[in-house]
Amino acid sequence: MVLFLTSSPCEDNVPEGCDLPCIYFERNEFVANLRKYVAPGGRFLVIAAWPDEHARNDDIARSFAGCFRWHGMGFAAVDVLDSRNQERAAELVAQSDVILLSGGHVPTESAFFKQIGLRELLVGYGGVIMGVSAGSMNAADTVYVQPEEAGEAVDPNFVRWTQGLGLTDKNILPHYNQVRDNILDGLRLFEDVTYPDSVGHPMYVLMDGSYILEAEGTSTLYGESYLLHNGVMECICREGESITLN
Repeated sequence: MVLFLTSSPCEDNVPEGCDLPCIYFERNEFVANLRKYVAPGGRFLVIAAWPDEHARNDDIARSFAGCFRWHGMGFAAVDVLDSRNQERAAELVAQSDVILLSGGHVPTESAFFKQIGLRELLVGYGGVIMGVSAGSMNAADTVYVQPEEAGEAVDPNFVRWTQGLGLTDKNILPHYNQVRDNILDGLRLFEDVTYPDSVGHPMYVLMDGSYILEAEGTSTLYGESYLLHNGVMECICREGESITLN
């Protein structure tokens, strides 16, 4: 298995004449690395974060399949796995060459993954998996569920740690460029909520366009990224650079 853990891989400034809402970032070797592992003509599976929002899921599939096509990695078939066909989860996973774990609300996506038994279905999977935002977070063995919606940061019953897919031992926090100054329930999302949760639990904090690639026994971090550990935020990789994590 090859695993891309992204914050957001999407570049909104599309070239003139491109009818897609976004394309992939060329920077930080993202497209170059995708091309190493994604062969044109395969089968693409999008696994939903919002299983009951069928129109949204179809739009996501069209957009991401379009991004692959724009960069020369078009697919022969594109499937969506959500509540419409969840009874076919095993079949759809087994026949796919590339899987996208969608972005969305982490607990909602996690519940759907558990409902379809995705952790077990991915054991021994030999294709490419790309996580986006919540999908990257839920790829971890033990997932940190960063509060996101109103009430979650102050709810004593909100579950901040849950079992994930077991694809990686890395906890990802995405979109740092967007959420670093967020206030949630009167608390600073990072300094007041997430910093204390990082004690004993290191987290990789990614800017959009940064990502972790796990392939061939090596985990490599690309682009501007931070390590949050024991309440301390430390920049460990700069834009345009990469470091080996193991």
